[in-house]
Amino acid sequence: MLRVSLLFFCTIVFGTSLFAQTKSDSIAKKAVKVVPSDDSVIDGKLFKSENKIEALVDSLNVKNLEDLPHVAELDKKWLEELYSNSLFDTIYKSVTELDYAPVDYPELPTDTLKARLAKLNARTPFNVEYNVSLESVIKSYLKHRRSSLERLMGLSHFYFPMFEQEFDKHDIPLEMKYLAIVESALKPRARSRVGATGLWQFMYGTGKEHNLNVSSYVDDRSDPIKSTTAAAEYLNRVYHIFNDWDLALAAYNSGPGNVNKAIRRSGGSKNYWNIRHNLPRETAGYVPAFLATMYIFEYAEEHGFKPERPPFQLIQTDTVHVKQMISLNHVSEATGINIEELQFLNPAYKLDILPKVEGKAYTLRLPREAIGTFVTNEDQIYAFANAEFNKREKPLPQFVSDDTKIKYRVRSGDYLGKIARKYGVRVSQLKQWNNLRGNDLSIGQRLTIYPKNYGASIASTPKKVVNTAGKQTYTVRAGDSLWSIAQKFSGVSVQNIKDWNDISSSKLKIGMTLIVSK
Repeated sequence: MLRVSLLFFCTIVFGTSLFAQTKSDSIAKKAVKVVPSDDSVIDGKLFKSENKIEALVDSLNVKNLEDLPHVAELDKKWLEELYSNSLFDTIYKSVTELDYAPVDYPELPTDTLKARLAKLNARTPFNVEYNVSLESVIKSYLKHRRSSLERLMGLSHFYFPMFEQEFDKHDIPLEMKYLAIVESALKPRARSRVGATGLWQFMYGTGKEHNLNVSSYVDDRSDPIKSTTAAAEYLNRVYHIFNDWDLALAAYNSGPGNVNKAIRRSGGSKNYWNIRHNLPRETAGYVPAFLATMYIFEYAEEHGFKPERPPFQLIQTDTVHVKQMISLNHVSEATGINIEELQFLNPAYKLDILPKVEGKAYTLRLPREAIGTFVTNEDQIYAFANAEFNKREKPLPQFVSDDTKIKYRVRSGDYLGKIARKYGVRVSQLKQWNNLRGNDLSIGQRLTIYPKNYGASIASTPKKVVNTAGKQTYTVRAGDSLWSIAQKFSGVSVQNIKDWNDISSSKLKIGMTLIVSK
């Protein structure tokens, strides 16, 4: 469907540049919705009016040739599903040019691979059959991409449970979860050069068809659960056209029309491996990439992979419906959760803001231990957020004297949250001032910053203060949180308390003494 964000998969697994030399030429597809009266259907094919004369001439030359009736029926069924070209994007050059040359990897003998693929084939509806091309891709990944795959395996511990839950609801093979690895490298904000977005790479129009709404604040295509539901719905649609999961996977990649052409050119065969040579080269590489990923994940332990764990497991998080407009920065201040962790858990909010819209419900995902803090102090948190939003009417940075801004050069180890805390600003402000769409930074990149309390000693990292002599202190009581304590003292933030007391966690013990002043 959506096809590939192999751009992102290739960036991680193949090691190619995100934008350089990754894209093959687009495959032109015409969307068919309603056939206008001046268009023609000739020999079961739709021709636009401007090509009608040429089509008629062609039809006279081949009028005695017949289509395969059962394949034509597949076309008809798909047209009834309102086939949309926006379901498909272009495949990327890296997969188009997969190198199937033999790979020397003695740690995986061919006989062992054959036996494992046979076991995998027995427990999945996909045709996981051994062939030398698949062996080459698997061994290439094992030999050259171990660290990248371990990072993906770590992320999978968070995302795969939600994929499996949605796929189980829609009777989708659970192994289809590996498709998100190929599509987006498990980046919920992944965006291809043509605009396909999210874990499952939906185009804007296709997302709307599947109730994935996009606004200035929210992009449902980046919502892991909503987008997975939409992907399951689409996969079910193509499966009921072909009644074969291999072909559904191929259709997701290159479109039902191209799959039907390959079936015709193969004399009516409907086994993926029998029609593979007639599929677009992109799909011929895409499916082996999917199967190789499946094999490596299923046999990760046997190959000695040690996944890098994400900061949270899905089961360690919970959700709450917000009642008023609030930003992730406000939530971070209130709960002590780092903004980067909140962005990881809530990727659908484009500006890190959860809006309040009549008739719509917006969900905030938090670590379980922070849910209690948020709900218990809900009214105070919303009041704090409202007060902060009311402060937004300020002179725009471009109308402020250059004397009040600084240019910051990004260093190794920097990230937006770290820089924002250093200068007393918000991540959303850094993004706005520097026209940043994502969170990625490059070493040496220059950022414009309008820091708070300009002129104070902000050029260096704040020193940790652990000596309480001469400092105002506070003794932690039952029910206290860093946020509630910060609210008791004017001009003090959660991060201030952490820095002054040399603590990184938000957990407090009753009776502990905290420094609460500079």
